[in-house]
Amino acid sequence: MASYISRFLTLFCILLWPLHGALAADVETWKREFPRTNFERARVPLTEIRDDGNFRDTISAIDNPVFQPVGSLSAMGPLEPVLSVVVGDDARAYPLRMLLWHEIVNDTVGGVPLLISYCPLCNSGVVYDRRVGRQTLRFGNTGRIRHFDMVMYDHDGESWWQQFTGEAIVGAAAGTRLKSFPARLESLARFRDRAPGGRVMVPADVMAQPYGQTPYYGMDTLWETQSKNMLRERYAYDLPEDICPLTRVVVVEGKAWSLGFLRAQQRVEEDDLRLTWTAGQNSIHDHPILLAGRDVGNVVVQRIGSDGILKDVSYDVTFAFAFRAFLPDGVIVF
Repeated sequence: MASYISRFLTLFCILLWPLHGALAADVETWKREFPRTNFERARVPLTEIRDDGNFRDTISAIDNPVFQPVGSLSAMGPLEPVLSVVVGDDARAYPLRMLLWHEIVNDTVGGVPLLISYCPLCNSGVVYDRRVGRQTLRFGNTGRIRHFDMVMYDHDGESWWQQFTGEAIVGAAAGTRLKSFPARLESLARFRDRAPGGRVMVPADVMAQPYGQTPYYGMDTLWETQSKNMLRERYAYDLPEDICPLTRVVVVEGKAWSLGFLRAQQRVEEDDLRLTWTAGQNSIHDHPILLAGRDVGNVVVQRIGSDGILKDVSYDVTFAFAFRAFLPDGVIVF
């Protein structure tokens, strides 16, 4: 229940307050929660990091995920979104119906220690390698946001990390970047088709959260139902006039393509990159019940190797404002 309330507090901050109306940085409180964090060592102004009603681990990470064979799973809609990873013969899917409540999963797939991260406020889902030098880090949630994006921390040294970029922004590790790992945001049905022997993360306790429901519904239609000027004030980033801050864009290596453009083209090729869009994936930002969400489609991004074989590339289907917040000079094709 506490987590559910915290999500609505977060949405209150986002939907009713302008960007600079979020709770001001309270560094003294941070120091009490994170006594090992060196706040003198920061790559960004601490004033950019905002409190949003949460605290350390209010949003609880999953450290020991439980899985079920995809072939026997019946408690999810076939078009519900999952963040999926395949390493050798080990194929795993992490449903957004769980990630929107936990945001972080520390797991090991095919022998590779991975961080599965998802921030529902900017729809950013990125998988990172948890190895930094000789260390394998374990991550949790600070309960703070920067540019509406989750700020994580590592349990080892309590440095703070930006989810969108994988960069440590505060603490001893500041300046270090995690290596992104190829993953797909796709429907459960598509994961089942390409990995029939794969496994899907399921709740250890089905009553822990209202899995299958989302407090983030309605964000897809804010451009239609609210003043465009008000939205631009809340998401005060430099975007083309015709792009809603909550437009989904596919981000690959510093460049973005709007989902609408990709949907119209079906397939886009640029140099050795190939981006494809296929219908059939529910949005978590439309309807209170995930399996009733509008269809936003599936995106696959691959690179054509010198041998002609297509290999998955890391990408992120995120909101346009987040792309511009972290890559202000980045190009958006729309």
